[in-house]
Amino acid sequence: MNNEKSKGIVTRLLSAAGITVNGSNPWDIRVYNEDFYSRALYNGSLGLGESYMDGYWDCLRLDEFFYKLLRSNLDKSVRKSIRLKMDILLARMFNFQRPARATRNGQRHYDAGNDLFLNMLDKRLVYTCAFWDNAATLDQAQENKLDLSCRKLQLKPGMHVLDIGCGWGSFAKYAAEKYGVSVTGVTISKEQLALGQQLCAGLPVTLRLQDYRLLNEKFDAIVSLGMFEHVGSHNYSEYMKVASRCLKDNGLFLLHTIGGNETHAFTDQWLNKYIFPGAVIPTIRQIGQAIEGIFVMEHWENFSVNYDKTLMAWYENISANWDKLRNRYDQSFFRMWKYYLLSCAASFRARHSQLWQIVLSKSGLPGGYRFTTALENNGLTYAGAIRP
Repeated sequence: MNNEKSKGIVTRLLSAAGITVNGSNPWDIRVYNEDFYSRALYNGSLGLGESYMDGYWDCLRLDEFFYKLLRSNLDKSVRKSIRLKMDILLARMFNFQRPARATRNGQRHYDAGNDLFLNMLDKRLVYTCAFWDNAATLDQAQENKLDLSCRKLQLKPGMHVLDIGCGWGSFAKYAAEKYGVSVTGVTISKEQLALGQQLCAGLPVTLRLQDYRLLNEKFDAIVSLGMFEHVGSHNYSEYMKVASRCLKDNGLFLLHTIGGNETHAFTDQWLNKYIFPGAVIPTIRQIGQAIEGIFVMEHWENFSVNYDKTLMAWYENISANWDKLRNRYDQSFFRMWKYYLLSCAASFRARHSQLWQIVLSKSGLPGGYRFTTALENNGLTYAGAIRP
């Protein structure tokens, strides 16, 4: 099919979502290379993202462009390419998150450079969804989320907590400082480990370079913030079994994960290639099947709209600090990172993506589990859990 036909099809598809090619609205796209149309049409999300990285097209408000695409369900109107169908088949047949490959996948993203994340995240380096109730800044919103997580786990001084996928130790440091617990965290990123050990120095925090499957110790509580997306559906059951064998009988496990409305073998093609290789977004059904016979679900909360605001804050930080990074990261990388942050923000805004915090126990808490995220007047105190 020639470019003119491709142009006609793509233009009509975008128009159905309220987007005009070379239009005047901030969500309209401006096309600079006519090859954009065939790349987007034949290669789907991969062609759309790669042509953006190459400068074939641009948009003043990329987040709004994607919001309109997703709310119109345009992705379901476009036929899957042969390459995408093959990728889906292979993902269903093979475990792309086995230990050796999981390590490589994680390092592709999280070892991109600590300077990148230092200039994007809050002061505590929390690389998960913030909680924005009564928060005016990203720093405050992330402290809200860390405190919320500690309270849901009902932490008390002297407890030993496991953090699966500890990142730079943000939760471990906060929980040790504010709740008097000791924390053991595991990550597969060497860059995260090195900086995290520096940031947690002097606290009862141990961070290790270790795959979660090798864990075999007992803890009073377990937390996992934003790591389950990298586990893969082939490994959900094993992940839950590892958490169960590491949790004391009366302990709580807090699982914080992005969630999807529909089951997919892997994430978006472009995100899979450039941002999160091997990542898979779980669904309620998949999580339910994985915990069946292993855990009791005590509490399940969705605060996905907070992730839209978090991603936009990260984008604003990267944009404001780009002069500090441009000597190491080229313009194509900046466009790639911008595309990642703004397309993901749109996905949460359009409610295609969710953010769940799930509290699990091994046998069900006697008398039940009670918690509400309603903020009290002092800003960081939540009803339902008792500060030690």
